[in-house]
Amino acid sequence: MYTPSSFRQEDVAVLREMMTRIGFVSLVTNTATGLLATHAPVLFDTNNGEQGTLRGHIARANPQWQTATEDESLAIFVGPNGYVSPQWYAAKQEHGRVVPTWNYVAVHAYGKVRFSDDRDLLLEIVTRLTEKNEVGFDQPWKVSDAPSDYVEGMLKAIVAFEMPITRIEASWKLSQNRSEADRTGTLEGLRSQGSAVAEEMCKVMHSPKQEEE
Repeated sequence: MYTPSSFRQEDVAVLREMMTRIGFVSLVTNTATGLLATHAPVLFDTNNGEQGTLRGHIARANPQWQTATEDESLAIFVGPNGYVSPQWYAAKQEHGRVVPTWNYVAVHAYGKVRFSDDRDLLLEIVTRLTEKNEVGFDQPWKVSDAPSDYVEGMLKAIVAFEMPITRIEASWKLSQNRSEADRTGTLEGLRSQGSAVAEEMCKVMHSPKQEEE
């Protein structure tokens, strides 16, 4: 991933928090006929492997699990992002040499993906994904709420995947290359639009590293 040094994010704690929070990837694998991508919710097990392991499932009817080569695969996490208008820059009033851009957070995790139709592994993944995403409800739905024969039938329709992560690249493109006045204007503009990327930009602006600069 093209990432200028000013946008590079390498803080392990920050990366893990964001990957866990997003919890959804584009899983890209190589096949004999080219690249194939599937969008899927994932669990990020930080205690499994040196850099953690991603776990999820795809439809059994999806050819990806049968056609993926043993080459390195890529899981793309796309975080908060939003359009940045030039009118938010102080520089617009000063000299007008400004253009639109896009602020975003993105994480690319690499590794060799393994597919499995092991019933117990599938049930564990499905159960944990459900528990993670139902936690905010007053009465969380549980896998056991569905008839057992129905659950068993659904498990037969999916395939699990696991991807031990071997390396991570991340870009926090949040106006770090702009002046303080431009960053402040951008933050205010994003907030006025209700953009979720404003929160991430605020964190970066008030980080010790940014304040030193």
